[in-house]
Amino acid sequence: MNYDLDNLPKRTEKPRQYGFTMAMDKGLSLREVEDFIETSGPYTDIVKLGWATSFVTPNLKEKIKLYKEANIPVYFGGTLFEAFIVRNQFDEYRKTIDKFGIEYAEVSDGSIELDHDIKCDFISKLSDQVTVLSEVGSKDDQKIIPPYKWIALMQAELDAGSWKVIGEAREAGNVGLFRASGEVRSGLVEEILTKIPFEKIIWEAPQKAQQVWFIKLLGANVNLGNIAPNEVIALETIRLGLRGDTFGHFIGEDATRIGK
Repeated sequence: MNYDLDNLPKRTEKPRQYGFTMAMDKGLSLREVEDFIETSGPYTDIVKLGWATSFVTPNLKEKIKLYKEANIPVYFGGTLFEAFIVRNQFDEYRKTIDKFGIEYAEVSDGSIELDHDIKCDFISKLSDQVTVLSEVGSKDDQKIIPPYKWIALMQAELDAGSWKVIGEAREAGNVGLFRASGEVRSGLVEEILTKIPFEKIIWEAPQKAQQVWFIKLLGANVNLGNIAPNEVIALETIRLGLRGDTFGHFIGEDATRIGK
């Protein structure tokens, strides 16, 4: 940090087991990746190459190399996994991971209907090859999954070998964990947390209000994902109580009333 401030919440240190910020790269150029790493690398724990953008991204190997040299793990979005699976190309997917030196993989079924036992089998097989993150929730805003089922799916995927489970929200933050308006389905989140440890969940939360909600609920070291690259530093200030939205949350609202 550039100077000292007292009474800030303590952040976990990289490489973190929780307190993660997962940024979403939706097609940054190599120059943009270099700039992003320069400014936000210290606060970024992992980068997802959004959905299947890696298929059409120029200079993909060079991009991955930049992230790896900065000690920032990178992985392909879950939609790419689904694109391989729906075409019966699981072995080709595994070879693609190896070809690009990817050490993480996301297993999801947000755009396809996949028997959950089969999904868990994919998780188990991939966990022998890479570190697996699995995503729970649908990209269909008409498909509402009850809390007990979220819990059962998450637990089964952790048992199958997932390192973390991801709560689906899409890049816009308007499905899955959230209503179409972007409002958090708070009852769902709180019920999930009665059974699944918070450090095992990455909550997709691309909108500032969503990030603030999770930080107020679970503290500075909640795992948050689908963060836009140009919002990573802004998110870190929210985590530290250095933005108006959480300014009084960690030091106490009374402390903000000076001379009163």
